[in-house]
Amino acid sequence: MEVLIDYFRRVANNNDWWVVGIELILIGLVVYWIVDFLEGTRGERLFRGVILILVIGVLISNLLVRQFDFARLRYLYKGFLIGVLVIAVAAFQPEIRRVLMRLGQPRFWAGSLQQLTRTVEEIITAVTELSAARIGAIIVIEQRVALGEFIETGVRIDAKVTADLLRTIFHPGTALHDMAIIIRGDRVVAASVQLPLAEADSIGGVELGSRHRAALGITTGSDATCLVVSEETGIISLAKDGKITRNIDESALRKHLANVIS
Repeated sequence: MEVLIDYFRRVANNNDWWVVGIELILIGLVVYWIVDFLEGTRGERLFRGVILILVIGVLISNLLVRQFDFARLRYLYKGFLIGVLVIAVAAFQPEIRRVLMRLGQPRFWAGSLQQLTRTVEEIITAVTELSAARIGAIIVIEQRVALGEFIETGVRIDAKVTADLLRTIFHPGTALHDMAIIIRGDRVVAASVQLPLAEADSIGGVELGSRHRAALGITTGSDATCLVVSEETGIISLAKDGKITRNIDESALRKHLANVIS
């Protein structure tokens, strides 16, 4: 403990206290933003592990190695640190790509009220027409928990949400009509996405088709909202938090989507 206190004292003595304070606050804000961005994803656990390794390594390097002059241990730690950083960059590739996409397309441009309202109406128009024609569909709306691992299983699209696009994707016989699409904000990011199916035992013995089980599966493991149009009955269902509401009407659907797409 005395060694640790001496280390922080030396850091403070070499710099003004307010400089050290600002640096610590900025570092804390960056770490908080990264954890918040990765919250609920597999990348969150990986990031926490990397931070733990770095913190332990820095403490060992600055407290023990310099204290006792373990030159070889310092050399090995530097090589190990480089390896950890390379592995981390490769492992965080989907998250890094998503950050760059957000920076290149700021939310205050893409998330205007007019665009979001239009997106809601386009989705409602599409599912209503698909329901009337009894064309099966499953639409996943991404929320805070990233769905990159599922997006990678499908076909990238990155197009604005329109009723015509949704109807075309789910029209029987088209290459992408099977499985699900994922919407992020006002854009369709992927189609023909494979989703995890909920176990039959987890739905209370109710007989549901593969689309409804997929809706329960994706909403159980994330905060996404999922819309399902039954091919057999044309009924529109909404899944959230591992629970499904069947035969949802247009007004209830509009109210829910207005809260979800923001």
